[in-house]
Amino acid sequence: EVQLVASGGGLVQPGGSLRLSCAASGFTFGNYTMKWVRQAPGKGPEWVSEINSGGKTTYYADSVKGRFTISRDNAKNTLNLQMNSLKPEDTAVYYCTPEGLDYWGQGTQVTVSS
Repeated sequence: EVQLVASGGGLVQPGGSLRLSCAASGFTFGNYTMKWVRQAPGKGPEWVSEINSGGKTTYYADSVKGRFTISRDNAKNTLNLQMNSLKPEDTAVYYCTPEGLDYWGQGTQVTVSS
C-alpha cells in the first residue's frame, strides 16, 4: 500500500521559514520523480516543485523560485521542501506525490499570516 505522510507545516509569519518532509512507503521511492503540489482554499491544485529520481535535477514554479528548495534522501525514502521568505499566498495544504502514480497522501497545512 502506497503511503505518503507529509509533515512540518504550521503557522508562520510572513518572511518566516518552514521545512516540510514527506515519508514515503509502499513503492520504490528511488525510482520516481517526486513532486510537491499545494492546494489553497477554494482553488485547484498547484504544482510547486519536483525532483528527479536521482535528486540531481529540480524544477520550481515561478511563484516559489528562489525561495523554496526541494531535496530527497533515497536511503530514507524522504522528500523535503525548505520554504524561506514565506508569503501569505503560500498558504495551502501541501502534498507530496510520485510522478505517474495517483497518490497524494494526507498533506500538511501551511498558513502564512501575521
